[in-house]
Amino acid sequence: MDVHQFRELALSFPDAIETPHFERNSFRYRKKIFATLSEKEGLACLMLTPEDRMCFVAMGKPAVYPVPNKWGEKGATYVDLNEVNRDLLADALEAAFRKIRS
Repeated sequence: MDVHQFRELALSFPDAIETPHFERNSFRYRKKIFATLSEKEGLACLMLTPEDRMCFVAMGKPAVYPVPNKWGEKGATYVDLNEVNRDLLADALEAAFRKIRS
């Protein structure tokens, strides 16, 4: 998985847009961020529920891991794009998108 493939997946959701967010790019639905991307690092951050985060971390180790701070406790999850399985990432992105739509 590379950053271009990630971008394509993230923008495949209805009305998803990409905008700058500090030193990263963010992927949003109606101004709510569901994912960010650090192109230089090949690292994405998905905004999951804590329950979804636990499941995806368990299935995706070592490529999927919690953000080590308060954001991580709320469900923020790092994904190493160089290591992650495409199907797992697609499912995790869908879960992040679903979270902000509800």
